[in-house]
Amino acid sequence: MAQATTIDDVIDQHLCMGCGTCAAKRPDVVHMADTIAHGRRPIIASDLSEVEAESLAISCPGQSICSVNTSHEIGAQTNSYDHAAWGPVLEVWEGYATDPELRYSGASGGVVSALTLFCIEGEDFTGAIQVRARPDAPLLNESIISRSRGDVLSATASRYAPASPCERLADIQGSNVPHVFVGKPCDVAGATMLADENEEIENAIGLSISIFCAGTPSLAGTQELLQSLGFGPEDILNEVRYRGRGWPGKMFAIYRKATGKTVRASTSYEEGWGSVLQKHTQWRCRLCADHLGDHADLSVGDPWYRPIAPGDEGQSLVVVRTERGRHILKKAIKAGAVVMTPRSISTLAASQPNLGRAKGAVFGRALTARLMGAYAPTYPGMRLSRVWWHELTLSEKVKSVFGTAKRVVLKGLLRPEGAEVLDEISNGD
Repeated sequence: MAQATTIDDVIDQHLCMGCGTCAAKRPDVVHMADTIAHGRRPIIASDLSEVEAESLAISCPGQSICSVNTSHEIGAQTNSYDHAAWGPVLEVWEGYATDPELRYSGASGGVVSALTLFCIEGEDFTGAIQVRARPDAPLLNESIISRSRGDVLSATASRYAPASPCERLADIQGSNVPHVFVGKPCDVAGATMLADENEEIENAIGLSISIFCAGTPSLAGTQELLQSLGFGPEDILNEVRYRGRGWPGKMFAIYRKATGKTVRASTSYEEGWGSVLQKHTQWRCRLCADHLGDHADLSVGDPWYRPIAPGDEGQSLVVVRTERGRHILKKAIKAGAVVMTPRSISTLAASQPNLGRAKGAVFGRALTARLMGAYAPTYPGMRLSRVWWHELTLSEKVKSVFGTAKRVVLKGLLRPEGAEVLDEISNGD
């Protein structure tokens, strides 16, 4: 069975998620850069030894993410089907930020932003690692350490484009003060793996928050989205936004034509994601078994279990996964930063059925990829075969196998990944 043993294997064999964990572990020899076709990718010093390359792969979530061992917190649930499908769940809540600006700007109910700001202003956290659009190149994302309300507001709403928040872990290492870490499930998994082997980073992460994730589109996805909104090669982009300013909000771009005219063009969230961005998700995302942030203290996403009523100001579904997460959430509720109503795990399942099926499909996809000689990540302890059997219909099981076989051939997954780095805009800081 093909196995990625070095960080070069991870990249070449299409397993890189672009999270930046390797850049945080060895910032002296690795830095992150943008590519059009694939997303964020590590640029590695040519003199890196094989031993060093193997060390970087050990803490890479692209090649492996293990099941969360939380039996001391949730007891018998560790062996239940719900735990296999949805990860550790202590509680499920639905609610919203009481700050109207955070709620309006957020992807759903503004809860991630509200909890982040609560930790900074009310819990003596020094800052928060978050992602926002780059002011000088709004097509791209940048990872920042938020330290104020203004910083948090600049990072509201989901960014459906590549980002590497883990690379900023190097900046908080050794700080000995708590920070919030906000990222996708793979980012949180990478941060957790790195914290497990680096006590200074572990001490610097006081709370981890994962957003639900259905995959990260490449920059080519945003380029196609912009083209569908009338953006041309000579136009200058001022802003691109994927969600928020309403629930779920519209996808829109503001750009200036060569004539000097400013254009604001938009499309619905459903159209932008379903017809454009989704088809550009990177291959590793299609092999992902953690869409809901199993390794986070708190996981936050949309409560799609019901239709959105006209004028609904936004709601967030919050999955409490650790005692630390529960403690912070309860304090935020008591302080009035968020309003929350308890829900059941069935609400989580009803809200994210597509992500449940996506996790189930991974078993068939990974097995097929390996049988064809391609690489696939490993998920020790996750019992994916059980989810595959339970969540997928017979036709979906067949599709997970034959669809993967087709992609392996058409996407050239048996050849090393090749990507053109955008040197002129990838490291503008």
